[in-house]
Amino acid sequence: MIERRPLGGTGESLSVIGFGGILVTDETASEAARLVGKAVDLSVNYFDVAPTYGNAEAMLGPALEPHRKNVFLACKTTERSKDGASKGLRESLGRLKTDHVDLYQMHGLSNLDEVDEAFGKSGALEAFVEAKKTGLARFLGFSAHTEEAALAAIDRFPFDTVLFPLNIYAWHLGVFGRRLVPRAAERGMGILALKALAKRDWRKDEKRAWSKTWYAPVDTYEEAELGIRFTLSLPVTAAVTPGHEQFFDWAVQAAGEFTPLSEAEAASRARTAAGPSPMAPASPIFRAPS
Repeated sequence: MIERRPLGGTGESLSVIGFGGILVTDETASEAARLVGKAVDLSVNYFDVAPTYGNAEAMLGPALEPHRKNVFLACKTTERSKDGASKGLRESLGRLKTDHVDLYQMHGLSNLDEVDEAFGKSGALEAFVEAKKTGLARFLGFSAHTEEAALAAIDRFPFDTVLFPLNIYAWHLGVFGRRLVPRAAERGMGILALKALAKRDWRKDEKRAWSKTWYAPVDTYEEAELGIRFTLSLPVTAAVTPGHEQFFDWAVQAAGEFTPLSEAEAASRARTAAGPSPMAPASPIFRAPS
């Protein structure tokens, strides 16, 4: 049984490992059902998906339908206008075969211009507030790939959650995430983690062994355990895994064997893995602005 942690002030508790919907992208219906059933059997109750993940919503919806009342379903939108976000949510609900999502998130805020657009007149935020008011979404959140955008979003609206890259190499070598985590915790937000199993960027002309990640993920269980230990040692609720079953399995196993990782040990192991060479095994895929 996977540990569950409270999700900020929502009153919900989620499994510390989340099922990333991209796991079922381009899978058969029977394979999608198998993957979802396996996750539920492992007591995973947090499922995250987005319309930008290929056909993930269409595959996840039927597979999740028998389990829907017992899981927490999070969806996202990259639309920044009210009309676009509202339409996108209705379309996602249709593909997901449900009448509501538990969490609706602005997806991938990356700069202040996007934040201004989404929070301005006729922006996506208006659709989000309306969705919660009408019961199409129980909670509201956002994901971001820059601290600048994340901090601005937190300051402009009382979101329930933030979904953000929290990775051992980005944190210790890229100084990335260190401003976001305490700010979100102070606001009582649920903190959800991305990219816990990222290892480095793909190198130029490198053969990509994994088709569903835009970065090079960990290569071994030992590396996966380190990544999960680091991320779950922060004040986060859960970490969403990359898009292949092997990484989901590793993350679940690591969560079952979890012991907290000290700041000093995490920093030391990150520096050792990065090494002095440009071809070092690990490096941060995100960095804070210098």
